[in-house]
Amino acid sequence: MDPKSVRAQYQEECFDFAQRAVQPYASVHDRSQRIADHVVPELAKAGYLAPFLQQRWGGRELDMVSLGILHEEIGRACSSVRSLLTVHGMAVQSILRWGNETLRQRWLQALAHGEVVGAFAISEPNAGSDVNGIETSAEPRLDGFVLNGQKKWITFGQIAGVYVVLAHCGGKPTAFLIERDRPGLTVTPISDVLGTRGSMLGLLTFEDCFVPATNLLGRPGFGANPVALSALGFGRYSVACGSLGIAQACLDASFLYANRIQRFGSALRGHQLIQQMITHMMTDVSAARLLCREAGRMKDEKDPQEVQCTFVAKYFASTAAMRAADNAVQIHGANGCSVDYPVERYMRDAKVMEIIEGSTQIQEITIAGLGFQAFEQQARASASTNRQTEFA
Repeated sequence: MDPKSVRAQYQEECFDFAQRAVQPYASVHDRSQRIADHVVPELAKAGYLAPFLQQRWGGRELDMVSLGILHEEIGRACSSVRSLLTVHGMAVQSILRWGNETLRQRWLQALAHGEVVGAFAISEPNAGSDVNGIETSAEPRLDGFVLNGQKKWITFGQIAGVYVVLAHCGGKPTAFLIERDRPGLTVTPISDVLGTRGSMLGLLTFEDCFVPATNLLGRPGFGANPVALSALGFGRYSVACGSLGIAQACLDASFLYANRIQRFGSALRGHQLIQQMITHMMTDVSAARLLCREAGRMKDEKDPQEVQCTFVAKYFASTAAMRAADNAVQIHGANGCSVDYPVERYMRDAKVMEIIEGSTQIQEITIAGLGFQAFEQQARASASTNRQTEFA
């Protein structure tokens, strides 16, 4: 079968699942500030919790483009559920890539089958985008480490059974896998946040929490770059695709409303300034989708430019989602400010996308830096070629 047809069928599968099992409950998730009990079992049954895993671990061996399609469609239905896929996937990927065989055997199938939820804990009260500002400490012991500190804004921290935690050990960044029931770990719910209100944020407090050396991911001093950066790259790609889903949902809602509602004697769809806003949304959605697909393709091909492409995709898609939400609320007028219509939730969720996995401002600094780096490399290569030509 043509690969494009296979991918189209897969997107239809993801769309159907999201509209059946996720979208009808999105407003409930938002109001209750928790996801419905059926969500994790349904995701597990469909093979969506860790679909990139090999089949022997309970996965579907999905490529990254297909994974992005899944996160787009779930994000289109409910950003809180997409957040679950993000952090769960970050934890699974970290164990798969950096965990020892014992950790893989203990956790991968359980995570894929939804027996336990995984979370990723980097952010702290005084350290968000600044990974080097982490204050949580890990003191070495004869057969392990003792952790002290706090992790804040941990997505699905309230229900996770295992956490990937970044701490510093003698000034060296170190990644650990820590079980929920470890003595010395306390989880406090965080509520009443702006958006993705069903993502069940938690504050993790470590007070002389002992972690065995076998729970290390990598080694001391190894954690900041490979473990954290690879997981954050996964998360950034997921958020980009989820932001695309929000923008598409805004466009869907705007089409429906503008086609149904009449003002000044005609349907809203006939008013030119409404058409202008629709056009801007359509263009942003199309561009964001292309950027997300390209980032997924580069990840699959292990293209060295994948990091930059993912940064660009996340930056554009998250800001496009915010623009789309702004236009969607404007098209709905006063109704757009009411919980009776989903666009007010889309706007709150979209703002969160501009903050998580690297804020818009951090993205701008990083993208420009990567651009100048590429420019300087090209300039050096050009200069070297010119010198060789001179001496030929």
